[in-house]
Amino acid sequence: MTPVATEDLRRQNTASVLRSLRHDGPATRTELARRTGLAKATVGTIVGALVDGGHVSESDAVPASRGRPGRPLVLTGGMLVGLGLEVNVDYVSAVAIDLGGAVRLERTVAVDGGDPYDVAVGLAQLAAAELTGEGIRLTGATVAVPGLVDRRNGVVAMAPNLGWRGRPVADDMGEATGLPVAVENDANCAALAEARRGATVGLGQSVYLTGTVGIGAGVISDGAIVRGTSGFAGEVGHIPLGDPAASCGCGRQGCWEASVGLRAVLAAVGVSEDGTPLEAAEAVSRRAAADPGAAETLEGVGVLLGKGVATMANILNPDAVVLGGFFVPLAPYLLPAVVREVEAHVTAAPYATLDVRLSTLGLRAAAAGAAEEALTQVFTGATAV
Repeated sequence: MTPVATEDLRRQNTASVLRSLRHDGPATRTELARRTGLAKATVGTIVGALVDGGHVSESDAVPASRGRPGRPLVLTGGMLVGLGLEVNVDYVSAVAIDLGGAVRLERTVAVDGGDPYDVAVGLAQLAAAELTGEGIRLTGATVAVPGLVDRRNGVVAMAPNLGWRGRPVADDMGEATGLPVAVENDANCAALAEARRGATVGLGQSVYLTGTVGIGAGVISDGAIVRGTSGFAGEVGHIPLGDPAASCGCGRQGCWEASVGLRAVLAAVGVSEDGTPLEAAEAVSRRAAADPGAAETLEGVGVLLGKGVATMANILNPDAVVLGGFFVPLAPYLLPAVVREVEAHVTAAPYATLDVRLSTLGLRAAAAGAAEEALTQVFTGATAV
């Protein structure tokens, strides 16, 4: 076997051990050998290197049915971190997550005019400097963007609400930060975060709906993002479910997001677009609490939102649909109508329950998922620890 092939095999075997510890939890060397199918001697060698590198630690011994007590290995991974960034119209978020799943940094910055890309570059540079200053090694960064993303080339093909077309974000941000950079759709990242650490942990099939200026869907099947043939799956904000006369940022009329997106909701209840989507939604909630007409308007938004959720459920048959972003603080006004529409229009409803859940990760869901995605190279063996 050539040295290159030997190194590739070592990375793959190491990645198998890391994945097992991350997704299946602590295990003894014997249990790891059983889980991964690797020889005990191979696992022992890998674990020794991971312990020396500070990526794995041994916990207290636990009694065994036969033989010596085992010492479970725990994935710490504190010195190897993935950086995730979300670029949106009103804000930019950064989240850094280490191999063990611990959040090492969280930041959200409002975009006050100008190009959100410039804010994202500045935030990425600050985050990278802070993390590396602590002796942390960054595996790379993933940028989550609301639009059509050409992942292979690192290009944002179209992000109407940002005004981007054909923007080479991966190359540009990589040059600005000195990091390997990938680009991914924001809904895909948020859906991955909810599946790994949020509302849909343990579910096989789920859909996440962004609740920002644009409406996109991230689809998870058996723990993996469903991207479609060209990587453009999930652009549900542009299906014709909205008011036929409503103009959308994509240039068309009648798009779903033109009726249930943040700007549409703010305009409908007469609230100005200030701060982050969550702050704007809180202002809408206060208006609805004092104004029955605003509350009735939100119920109408909930009906349209529910029709879209029911449509996706009939096509994809997921275990759950997660409402994220500004939908969460407005849930008291939106969710009853959404549930009624789901019960009325989902064909499988009498036979299989569809859960409509609220995001548990707030505005940082997409950035957290992007950080998880940035670690993928390690967990697949493409990058050595």
